[in-house]
Amino acid sequence: MVPRDRALLALLAEHYLLSSSQIAAAFFDSLRIAQRRLTVLHRLGVVHRFAYPNAEHTAVPYLYTLGPVGLQLYPDAYDDPDSRYGRAPRNALERARRIAASATAAHLLGVNQFFVDLLAATRLPNASGARLVRWWSEQHATDVYAQSGIRPDGHGIWHAHEHTVGFFLEHDRGTEDLPRVVAKLRAYARLAEFGPRYPVLLWLPTLQREANVLRLLAGVNTPMPVATAVHGPDPAGRVWTLTTDLPAGAGRRRRLHELPSEHGPRSGTNPGRYDD
Repeated sequence: MVPRDRALLALLAEHYLLSSSQIAAAFFDSLRIAQRRLTVLHRLGVVHRFAYPNAEHTAVPYLYTLGPVGLQLYPDAYDDPDSRYGRAPRNALERARRIAASATAAHLLGVNQFFVDLLAATRLPNASGARLVRWWSEQHATDVYAQSGIRPDGHGIWHAHEHTVGFFLEHDRGTEDLPRVVAKLRAYARLAEFGPRYPVLLWLPTLQREANVLRLLAGVNTPMPVATAVHGPDPAGRVWTLTTDLPAGAGRRRRLHELPSEHGPRSGTNPGRYDD
């Protein structure tokens, strides 16, 4: 296997599943080239794949998980996105079946798309050294920051234009009422007392929902920075509204690397580095 294959398997071990188009955007120059390589890896048992109809029923893309060979290479892979089982899967096929049947599969794909878009941005000709230094899954971040009780959908560290910004992602699909979405910020306030002060990114499905969230947060003192944006293909771009910019800065949008971020005490991380 080439280094690109191992990088892909590491993502599948951490994040359960990726679509063929997500894999292509993260690692390949075209979808066709990605599909050819994925077909080879599937035949070798390195990855599993299964069809997943989208909401529009316009296509049935393949989703990929670790196959038996991939699981041998990454035996500590996360097993169950819904945490319904107390035991580890007996084999790679059972693990793949759990993931395929997961009630959170669509949510996982949405979260992973956010980070894949960041990875894709680092591959653009004008990337100028932009890097996704860290991408942790919900399970990984939850384990590391268990003392605070946060359960982010993902945690990352983004570096661009000589700025390094850590963040926690809350990927909203419009399925929860807004007070419940805002209530998640309480755990982040606890983390701010002893850990890093990374912005909480509320990634929202519509402009109207974003406006409603901003109204709820108007005048609210959040120890952890909070920024909102609407689902789109460029989360690194000028799409983020920082709640502390309101109301005087209404309409101002910041780039991801422009958000405030304090690494603080490196509790639960590898001291001296941010690329683990």
